[in-house]
Amino acid sequence: MTRLNLPDIQFAQKSAEQIEAEVVARFEEKAGVTLTKADPRRKLIQSFVYLIALQRSNIDYSAKQNLLAYAQNNKLDHLGAFVDTPRLEPAFSKTTERFHLSVTQAQTIPTGTRVSAGDGIFFAVEKDVPVPVGKTYVDVEVICTQVGSIGNGYLPGQINQLVDPIQWIQSVENITESDGGSDVEEDDPYAERIQQAPEKFSVAGPDGAYKYWARSASPLIVDVSVESPAPVEVEIRPLLKGGEIPGPEILDLVNQACNDRSIRPLTDFVKVLAPEAITYDLSLTYWIRTSDSSVAASIKQKVEQAIQDYKIWQKSKLGRDIDPTELITRIKNAGAKRVAVVTPVYKAVAAHQVAVDLNTTVTYGGLEDD
Repeated sequence: MTRLNLPDIQFAQKSAEQIEAEVVARFEEKAGVTLTKADPRRKLIQSFVYLIALQRSNIDYSAKQNLLAYAQNNKLDHLGAFVDTPRLEPAFSKTTERFHLSVTQAQTIPTGTRVSAGDGIFFAVEKDVPVPVGKTYVDVEVICTQVGSIGNGYLPGQINQLVDPIQWIQSVENITESDGGSDVEEDDPYAERIQQAPEKFSVAGPDGAYKYWARSASPLIVDVSVESPAPVEVEIRPLLKGGEIPGPEILDLVNQACNDRSIRPLTDFVKVLAPEAITYDLSLTYWIRTSDSSVAASIKQKVEQAIQDYKIWQKSKLGRDIDPTELITRIKNAGAKRVAVVTPVYKAVAAHQVAVDLNTTVTYGGLEDD
């Protein structure tokens, strides 16, 4: 299957065996002879077949690069240009830093003042911040000095070191989790945005348009739900890679993108919210065939990986129902003979919700005969 769940397509036959059979058959027909496998003429043909197969492979690859389902790297960027959808550039992580002051006089926190968690990753003030008289603290947005996701995930209170000392600043701490940093947009999510791009040309406010603009806010966003709980009201909920719930930094980026006057219909009241997390416990026992006892250790590792993959799969899309049959299938494909799942049980998940694992209990039941 292709990237967009379309049937596979082939522009040129690449099988060396089939090419050889075609060339030999044509030679035998024209020359009126039969070529044995040891015939020198057949060996010469085989040397040409290798080059023909390489050429056809290049032809097939080049043709597929004109299709959204197959295009990669710069070729995909050229397809995006047709619908005015450039690839998202890397972004810097941001957080809100609270500067506690030891004096209440009018001061200015200068541009470039850095803070850190003490691990060599720095966040800096983007522009001069005036501090009014009487204030004991001031909240400032700071940006990571390194591009990409390296600055994400600092919990409130962890960025608590003032790297560039200022005499009248007593202490610092971040009050929001750092977020928003991302690497350059990968091919698969970029292709999905290109596919959604025609929706943005509508000015009537379809959900597809809001999904397109929300996903354009950050490469970290992998799914978006758009609902209208009341007339003219629009609720947008983005989901991040790995099923992460977005923090205020990402929500603010999406809010800015979807509330732009050139994007939002004037009659719409748009709210950007975090998805609602529906938690579930995972508890199961699995058994391995006695005939597989010699590779039981390897199967156990594969089962553990299958369970982790299931948990990621479950929370990587909004509105994905909690489905234990998917879990059982993955574990049996990993080599287990039998699986008894206590929890989770099947549960429908609404479009604005995401299923997130809470507690996991996995028991190995031992070996069983077929």
